[in-house]
Amino acid sequence: MGNNPYLLSPDSILEPPTTLAGSIKHLGPGLILSASIVGSGELIATTVMGAEAGFVTLWVIFVSCLVKVAIQLEFGRHTIATGETTMQALNQLPGPKFGKAHCSIWIWLVLMTIKNLQLGGIIGSVVGILMIVFPSTPPWIFLVGLSLAVSLLVSLGYYTILEKASIVMIALFTIFTLASVVILQFTDFAISFGDIASGFKFQLPAAAVLVAIGAFGITGVGGDEIMVYNYWLIEKGYARHTGPNDGSEDWVRRAKGWIRIMYLDAILSMVIYTVVTLAFYLLGAAILNSQGLVPEKNIELVETLSQIYTETLGEGARLAFLVGAFVVLFSTLFAALAAWTRLFGDALGQIGLYDFQDEKPRRKAIAFFAWMFPAVWSVTYLFIAKPAFMVIVGGVITTFILVLVVFAAIDFRCRRTIPALRPSIWFDIALWISIVAILAVAVKAVYSMF
Repeated sequence: MGNNPYLLSPDSILEPPTTLAGSIKHLGPGLILSASIVGSGELIATTVMGAEAGFVTLWVIFVSCLVKVAIQLEFGRHTIATGETTMQALNQLPGPKFGKAHCSIWIWLVLMTIKNLQLGGIIGSVVGILMIVFPSTPPWIFLVGLSLAVSLLVSLGYYTILEKASIVMIALFTIFTLASVVILQFTDFAISFGDIASGFKFQLPAAAVLVAIGAFGITGVGGDEIMVYNYWLIEKGYARHTGPNDGSEDWVRRAKGWIRIMYLDAILSMVIYTVVTLAFYLLGAAILNSQGLVPEKNIELVETLSQIYTETLGEGARLAFLVGAFVVLFSTLFAALAAWTRLFGDALGQIGLYDFQDEKPRRKAIAFFAWMFPAVWSVTYLFIAKPAFMVIVGGVITTFILVLVVFAAIDFRCRRTIPALRPSIWFDIALWISIVAILAVAVKAVYSMF
């Protein structure tokens, strides 16, 4: 039992570190989310939004990165206190059930089915990179190769090794991107204070509504990233180290300690992806929008995006961009697949097909989905072949998933919060600001469709 992170046991209790150095050793769940966020949200959706709208919607990106973190923390606080996975928690929500599963789980399954478009767009973008380097190779060969590679790694459980390598490569790519922003100031595309100021007038042109809603859903932590954060907290050991709630003062102290470390983890990752997101947006707005370049199809998407580097660092940076983009997008595929296998595996467990808490069937379910989803994403891309559009649609769906997440967060805070772990008034203010902002965007998304 002690080796299964999904089962709480007194044998796995560990006192939370009280020093910064000790706390840093236990960070990681938020950085795993960053590996997933950078590829689809920052590299594609954010840059495309900058290309389409210019600087005027900069505020959308900024708000998107900041406003959803309180929801993420509420989810994490709940799972540390209870040991519940996301789907277990959703199954405890008030409201009707169909069979053994709460209606929210069934709604989530429908939304995630549509969200396959987003991952199809990401795998298509990786294919676009490879087609530039190897132009005579049929795209289906790359799709097969990518699917096999990511499926094999996730199904065999090599997540930790590749996750650490991906974070290192993303860090290098991020430095490269920030260097582009700095060097941009010495070119004809230099960003002025007026450009930045225009991005905080809170305007939203009608032509940019759809892409703005998609970018809001997908930049920063999206609905699916918030939901999967609990699994990474569990597998990192936060809930297991806290131990079963025996009502003692020692348990309360441990829970508060691990929640404090979770706050540090989430805030650090927020700073990282906010800086990267803003950098990508500024490059897209300054370089692509000024030239009327809006990327859409596979090779065109990658070729156009590469100009945010070649325009600032020269043609020699093109190869570096292709290598960096491949690493970022592949790590996104990998992190997303690892997340989807757990979310869908747990959802099937709540429906009643098996016990997700049991390690052996859980590993089988994860392996099954690890082989199934890349095939689905590849077929989806072959039929549509517009990766930028597919990613934006996925972002819109993510906004609706955020509504489910908001409903759950309200229940966690108002009905299921353990009194001894009640957060501060400042946290509650941040949480309700997040809730209002997300619901407002969702309403705008529905309104814009009619």
